[in-house]
Amino acid sequence: MFDIRKIQEQLIYVAVKSVSNDETAKEIVYGKDELARTEDNSIWVKSTMKRLEDNFDNSTVKQIRMHCQCGYGMDEKLNLLKELLESSSNIEEFGNSDKAKAAGLYSENGELYLQFSFCPCPMLAEVDRLETNTWCQCTTGYSKVLFEKAFGCKVDVELLKSIKMGDEKCLMKIIPQEAIWK
Repeated sequence: MFDIRKIQEQLIYVAVKSVSNDETAKEIVYGKDELARTEDNSIWVKSTMKRLEDNFDNSTVKQIRMHCQCGYGMDEKLNLLKELLESSSNIEEFGNSDKAKAAGLYSENGELYLQFSFCPCPMLAEVDRLETNTWCQCTTGYSKVLFEKAFGCKVDVELLKSIKMGDEKCLMKIIPQEAIWK
C-alpha cells in the first residue's frame, strides 16, 4: 500500500543525511529517542519541520525539502506538459490554453505560474495551518523536476502563496533558465 508517511520519512532522512550525517538525519525524522514515531501525521509534520529549521539555515532547509518530493503521478503530468509544449509557440499560448488552465497553469506578462485551489499534499490533509513554508518546499522541488523534464533546461520555482499558511491558494512561479521556444 502507498504509505506517504513512510515515503516522506525516508526522503527527508536521505536529504538530511546528504548535508549532514546519519545521526542528525535520524533525529530530524524520528526525534530524540525516536519519540516522533508515535506522532500522528499532522504533529509529525510540524515537529519534523521545527527540528529541521532548528538545525539548518533557511537555504539548506529549502534545499533539503526540495529533495523530498515523492514524484507521485509525475509521468501523467509530464505527458500533459509535453502536449502543451507541442501545441504552443510561446509562454502565453502554453499557459493560457483551456487544458493548461484546467491543470492550474497560467501565463501573465510573459511569466508562467502554477496554482492550486486546494493543498495537493496528502501529508497535510489533517494540518490546519503551518507557521512556515518549509513543508511546502517539497512541492517546489516536485515542480522543478517536472518542468525541467518537460522544458529540457534548468528551472527555478518560487513559492509565492500557500493555502496551509493562510493564503487563498497555493501559487508558484515557474522560471525557465533558457528559452523554451526558439
